[in-house]
Amino acid sequence: MLFSSLEFVIFFSCVLGFLFVVRSNPVRKLFLLAASYYFYAYWDYRFLSLILLSTATDYMVGRALGRTRDVVKRKWLLAASLMVNLGLLGYFKYCNFFIETAAPLLLGLGLHAGTLDIILPVGISFYTFQTLSYTIDVYRRRMPVCENPLDFALFVAFFPQLVAGPIVRATHFLPQLRQATRLNSEDLYEGFRRFTFGLAKKVFLADRLAVYVDFVFANHALVDTPTMWLGVLGYTLQIYFDFSGYSDMAIGVARMMGYDLGENFNFPYLSRSFSEFWRRWHISLSSWVRDYLYIPLGGNRGTRLRTCVNLLVTMLVMGLWHGAAWTFVVWGGLHGFGLVVERVVLGREKNRPSRTPAGGLLGWGYTMFITVLGWVFFRAQGLAEAWVILEKLFVSGGGISWLHPFVIAVIAATVVMHGVRATARMDWLFEKRSWYTPAILLSLLWLTVVFYPTRFTPFIYFQF
Repeated sequence: MLFSSLEFVIFFSCVLGFLFVVRSNPVRKLFLLAASYYFYAYWDYRFLSLILLSTATDYMVGRALGRTRDVVKRKWLLAASLMVNLGLLGYFKYCNFFIETAAPLLLGLGLHAGTLDIILPVGISFYTFQTLSYTIDVYRRRMPVCENPLDFALFVAFFPQLVAGPIVRATHFLPQLRQATRLNSEDLYEGFRRFTFGLAKKVFLADRLAVYVDFVFANHALVDTPTMWLGVLGYTLQIYFDFSGYSDMAIGVARMMGYDLGENFNFPYLSRSFSEFWRRWHISLSSWVRDYLYIPLGGNRGTRLRTCVNLLVTMLVMGLWHGAAWTFVVWGGLHGFGLVVERVVLGREKNRPSRTPAGGLLGWGYTMFITVLGWVFFRAQGLAEAWVILEKLFVSGGGISWLHPFVIAVIAATVVMHGVRATARMDWLFEKRSWYTPAILLSLLWLTVVFYPTRFTPFIYFQF
């Protein structure tokens, strides 16, 4: 069920109406849990068992961790949670990837390995990381054990962020379930406003950009260099509007019901360094990886070489999290390379020249150049295709020329909007309620309805 579909509008209207009428907090939570399970089962009811298994495992592990102080037992309990959750994720997401990677070696031994017919459950990467964060925090004694199974199940399955984030921490969400939230006009307005902006990003911008981007990438060997550049830049904006649009809609839906999910994007294309980029892009994932992988590996507490290794390992894992393909490994490696260069050449961030206007401009150019090239690997169907596209970008050649005016206009408008944002003069549009706000929202809704796509266009991050 897509946020941009009529089915979701009907579904959410029923949910909101129930919450408006019913005041009992346990009843409301039970209804929200049932609605969340229905929301997920609407895609494929069979995979609901995976969420139930992860929920039951980590709820029981959490309670057991709360009852024992034995160091060895606590480690075994944490290992059990990791094995169940990462085992499910590894089987459904990476099994065929490992088989395909090992196939040449096995073929040399006279063995023929075929891939398995496995369907990737929607959102498994997101809710796996979400439930693991609870177990790890309880193991570290950074949060109390959740004794209420209803609260814990709702934390795992809450439908606004279930299939594509944000990845919400238990320390942030569980306290919100202790008391019934009262629907009020402020939350309804702010949530609707946020949802409308996200809907326009997805339908009017991302989906219309996708038509051009899909054509260019599908015909990458036939288009000329300017068209290829426009296609790559178009995808750079498409994935941003698509994913940040989903996050906006998820945050808006939760806000209308009185819940806060936190922020997930903050104008990442204004970043002057890769470390800043990952503080602005998919904030919930980057902070998760920092707290539960980078820092446990040693973070920046050791030698410079050790820090660089930690950065590379973290970003390679980040790449694999996004997809079971070598293109995603290369994408993560590029970002790891960018972070390592910053650390080795420029030193600690507080001492970097990017803090000056000229240095900031150079840092922004360096960050965006590698980021845009990285999106080539992220979008390409394989390494061979990615190399052909990169060659097309830097070796001028003839071919089909299609410089779509809509894509050019969106790029220009985005540059202007980011420029205005950089001067901190965008409160009038995004952060303050004014007399013209209804006109802006109605205009965005009108554009969404008029340009609603005729083909099925799922969110890009549903595949992860």
